[in-house]
Amino acid sequence: VGPKIFQYVVKVIAQAVQLLYTMLRIDRPSYILLQNPPGLPSIAVAWLVCLVRRSKLIIDWHNYGYTIMSLIHGRNHPLVQIAKWYEKLFGRLSDYNLCVTSAMKEDLWKKCNIKAITLYDKPASYFKETPLELQHQLYMKLAKVYEPFKAHTESVNSSAERSAFTEMDHKNRCVTKARGRPALLISSTSWTEDEDFSVLLKALEDYEEFINEGIKLPSLVCVITGKGPLKEYYNQLIDKLHFKHIQICTPWLEAEDYPLLLGSADLGVCLHKSSSGLDLPMKVVDMFGCCLPVCAIHFDCLHELVKHNENGLIFRDSNELAEQLKLLFLDFPTLEGKLENFRRNLRASKQLRWDESWDQTVLPLFGQNE
Repeated sequence: VGPKIFQYVVKVIAQAVQLLYTMLRIDRPSYILLQNPPGLPSIAVAWLVCLVRRSKLIIDWHNYGYTIMSLIHGRNHPLVQIAKWYEKLFGRLSDYNLCVTSAMKEDLWKKCNIKAITLYDKPASYFKETPLELQHQLYMKLAKVYEPFKAHTESVNSSAERSAFTEMDHKNRCVTKARGRPALLISSTSWTEDEDFSVLLKALEDYEEFINEGIKLPSLVCVITGKGPLKEYYNQLIDKLHFKHIQICTPWLEAEDYPLLLGSADLGVCLHKSSSGLDLPMKVVDMFGCCLPVCAIHFDCLHELVKHNENGLIFRDSNELAEQLKLLFLDFPTLEGKLENFRRNLRASKQLRWDESWDQTVLPLFGQNE
C-alpha cells in the first residue's frame, strides 16, 4: 500500500527486524560470512550482531548492490546514491573481505579503502563432462517435454531408442551419437536487465541466413535455462522467429539435470554484462568445469576468466557472435577445429574445484586470526 518508496522503506525495515531477531537467537558465531549483494539491510544487521556478540564479520563481495539497482533506476537516482553510501560505509566496518576478481580487489581499495583477498569462483565437483550413456538418459527425459530433444528422422536400426542427439541399441545397450545430429548450444540466465538476449537472437538469425546461403553448418538446438522477470518478454520475441534450421527452448531444469546438460552441450554462450564491470559470470565457471567452450560478451575484467582463443571466444555484438558460431561449427562434429581445441585446453587446465580453492585461500584466514 502507498507509494513505491514507502513500500521499499517498510520492506527494508521489516527485513532488518526479522534478520536481527533471528541472528540474536542463534548460538554465538565466531565469524559471520556475508555475501554481498544483496547487502541492504544485511550488512548493517550483520555488523550490529558482530558488535553485540563479539564476532568477526567477513564480507564476500560478488558485486556492488548499488550498480545492480542503477540498471533499473539510473545511476543518479536518490535510492541508488543512498545505497552506494550505505554499502561503502558498512563495507569499511567489516573485519575481513573476500572478492571475486583482482579488478574488484583494486576497486575496493581505491574507492573504499577496503583490503580484500581475491577468491575466484570455482565449479563444484559435480560440474564435469557427462558420459554418453547419461547424456542419452537426459535427452530421452527432456524429449518427453521439449520438442527439440525428440528424434526427427528414422533410424536404420529399428530396435534403437533415439533422441535428437543420441541413439541406444536395445540389444547391446550401446549408446552412440546420432548421425547428422544438430549442435547443442546452451545459455543460462536469470532473465534480468544485465543480460541482453536480443544479441543472441540476432546472431541466430544471421546463422540461419548462413545456412540458407549454402554454407555447410549443422542445425542448432539452442537451450536457454533459468527463471526471471524478463523471461516472458523474450519468449514473445522467440515466438515471432520462424527458423528452419534452429530450434529454441527455454526450460526450467531440475537442479541435478543442469550440470548434466552443461556436460553434454557443444558450446556455451554467456550474455552476462557486469553492472559494475568487476564481477565474473558464475555460469561460465560452471561451463568450464564441464570442459564446455564458451562464447562470452565482452566487459572489462572478463579476461580474468575467459582467455580469448584459448578456452573460448569473446564477442562485442551480435554480428561478431554470428561469425564465431559459423567459425566454431564449420567442422562440426569432427574432432578437429577450434571448438575441439578449446575443449582439449579446458581438459588440460585441471582447474581447482570450489572446496580446494576455499581450503587454499580462505581457510588460512580463519586459522591465523583465531
